[in-house]
Amino acid sequence: MRADNGQDTATQGASGAQAPRDAAPRAETAVTLRTHHTETGAAVCTIVGDLDFDTLAAVQEGLTDLVDERPPALVVDLAQVGFCDSSGLNLLLRTRAAAVAAGTELRLAGVAPAVMRVLELTGADTVFSLYDSVADALAA
Repeated sequence: MRADNGQDTATQGASGAQAPRDAAPRAETAVTLRTHHTETGAAVCTIVGDLDFDTLAAVQEGLTDLVDERPPALVVDLAQVGFCDSSGLNLLLRTRAAAVAAGTELRLAGVAPAVMRVLELTGADTVFSLYDSVADALAA
């Protein structure tokens, strides 16, 4: 979900899969996206929570909306992402491809250790523009 002007949008993930009756109940995974635009027109999206199969739809919707706006730069702040699985990585790679096609530069900022590990293990760290902070990414 997308929210402008620093508003938070909390989205509960749901895979749609039924858990076996004898399985322990699983806590719902929530993700929050905060978006804003800078004076220069760059879009900043902060993801808070896990970037995985359960949260994928909400994060994809928010990132797609931002890419569709065609800002000169899209900064994705990953500093508060606690977990990233292969579906999260795939989403980041698809967002990068869509951004390139739209003429938008995608920059990842403050990449949390859990996300960085996935990027490094897969070699994806070489295809993204990585920055220590949102401020660094915006200044680039």
